[in-house]
Amino acid sequence: MSELTHQAWLQQLDESSKLKQDAFMASIASKLKRPRVLTKPEQPHRGAPEFWTQFTLSTEEKMELFTRNFQAAGGHVVQANSLEEAAQFIASKARETEATRLLRQDQPELAQLRLEDALSEAEFRVWNQAPGEDWKARAAESDMGVVMADYAAAYTGSIAVFSDLTQGRSVSLLPTMLFAIIPVSKLRTRLGEILAEIDQAGRGELPAGIHFISGPSRSADIENDLTIGVHGPGIVYAILLV
Repeated sequence: MSELTHQAWLQQLDESSKLKQDAFMASIASKLKRPRVLTKPEQPHRGAPEFWTQFTLSTEEKMELFTRNFQAAGGHVVQANSLEEAAQFIASKARETEATRLLRQDQPELAQLRLEDALSEAEFRVWNQAPGEDWKARAAESDMGVVMADYAAAYTGSIAVFSDLTQGRSVSLLPTMLFAIIPVSKLRTRLGEILAEIDQAGRGELPAGIHFISGPSRSADIENDLTIGVHGPGIVYAILLV
């Protein structure tokens, strides 16, 4: 087949496809008993409207709204006045649930919790600190995972957790129970604020992954039978650090 003949054949296929598309759309319009829309609709606004981009809440309002929405999704919210108080709460829950395997991200703030001292009887690991370790397996067998949230959105009750070499995503995805510490300085009103700040940081500052957590893992089959904790932590605590 010559080049000219090949191009003519492609053009014929294209025209035939467009005729079939037109006939299909005309058939739908006829069944809906309305004319086909052949012109592109006007879009006076793109993205979120101005009133929404300017909408913000005070710190107290954000804490209240986040708590209400996160709890509505099945999560738990507590407040702590210091990292020491947060550590005491996590340790108390570990003893209460008889947790024996704990895993945390490798972050300076989480090191200040000194959970390994408070729970000396438990097996305590820090993500990616031992070369050659199967860290996904260690996360899957952990009773509790501890992470430091990078952001949280009050309006959606969502926690944003970044992942990289020292902040493995498995820490928040695989343990039975998750504790996410959220400094109130990282609490935003809207999810769009978080996305805008990530964008402003630039491509070079993008983490390996960004994970949004809204309560415990949940899954439902075709009959809407809801099961908690199938694909991730079944119990999630958000600790607001004020």
